[in-house]
Amino acid sequence: MKKTILFLAVIALAATACGPDKDTKELMEKAKTTFGTIPTKMPGAENDTEALIALGKSLYFEKALSINNTQSCNSCHILDSGKKGGVDNLPTSPGAEGKNGGRNSPTTLNAGFHFAQFWDGRAKDLVEQAGGPILNPIEMGMPSEEAAIKKIADIASYKDMFAKAFPEEKGAITYANITKAIGAFERTLVTHDRFDDFQNGNTDALTKEEKEGLKLFMDTGCTSCHSGNMLGANSYRKMGQVKPYTDTKDTGRHAVTKDEADKFLFKVPSLRNIAITDPYFHDGAAKTLEESIKVMADIQLGKTLTDEETAKIAAFLKALTDKERM
Repeated sequence: MKKTILFLAVIALAATACGPDKDTKELMEKAKTTFGTIPTKMPGAENDTEALIALGKSLYFEKALSINNTQSCNSCHILDSGKKGGVDNLPTSPGAEGKNGGRNSPTTLNAGFHFAQFWDGRAKDLVEQAGGPILNPIEMGMPSEEAAIKKIADIASYKDMFAKAFPEEKGAITYANITKAIGAFERTLVTHDRFDDFQNGNTDALTKEEKEGLKLFMDTGCTSCHSGNMLGANSYRKMGQVKPYTDTKDTGRHAVTKDEADKFLFKVPSLRNIAITDPYFHDGAAKTLEESIKVMADIQLGKTLTDEETAKIAAFLKALTDKERM
C-alpha cells in the first residue's frame, strides 16, 4: 500500500514538473498568436522627457483649461479616484456648462496604442486628440486657442514648467505644446494585467473559468473584431453587422467622412480594462459587462449566448484589468 502511494506521488510530481497540460499550452499559443502582450512603451514615448511628462500631467488635471475652471481632462477620464479606469463611468459626460456630450467617454489607459482616437477616429494620435475637448463648446468650452494659452500663461508656475519641457523654444507656452505635453503624459498610462502574465508563460495567472472564457471568446468569433494586443482598437466596424443596433441617430465615422459606406462605423474599442470602464458602447447604453457581451454576440455575430457562456467570457475579460486597479 505504501509503495502504491509513493508511486502515485512520484507520478503526480512528474506531471507537475512537465508543466501545463496540452490544452492549456495550445490555448496559450493561440492567444499569443491572436492577441499578444501590451508593449512596455507607447509609440513616441522614447522621446518624452521627465519635464515634458510632468508638465503634461499637470495640464491633464488643470481646470483652467476650461471656460469656467470646472473641467479638466481628468473630469471625464478619471485617474486619481480609487481604481477608476480612465473614465467617469457615466453613459455620457457633462461638460463645463452642464450639458452632456453625445458619446461615452473612452478610456485614456493604453490609448496611445490605438490606431486612431475618438469613437469616429477623427484624431490620428494622442496629441491631436488632446486639443479637441478643450475647444469643444460642450466639453471644456474654451472659445479659442489663444484664450487657452492666456489662461495657462497667467499661472506663474507654468512659465518655468514649459521652459523646462521645451528648452529650445522661446515663448514655449503655445497651444501645440499644451497638446504635446498632455500626449506625453498619456503615453505613460500603460497597464499590466494577468492575461499578459498568462501569455508570457504563467499558466496559473488565469483561473479555470477565465481560461474557459478565453476559449469561448475565441471560438465564438469575438476575435473577428477584438484582436491584437489591445483586443481591438485597430479597426472600424459597423455597429450592428448582422442585426441593426437600436440607436441609428449617431452615424459614427460617417459624420467625419460623409461617405455612405462609413455609416454606423465606429472604432472597435479596446477590451483592456473593459471591466472597469462601464457603461458600454458609444452611447453608454449597455450598463453591465454581461449585457454588452450578449448584445455584441447577437447583433455582431448573430449568436445567442447562454448565461453560463456569458459569465465565463466576462470572467476572462475581467482578467484584462490592470493589476493596480483590480
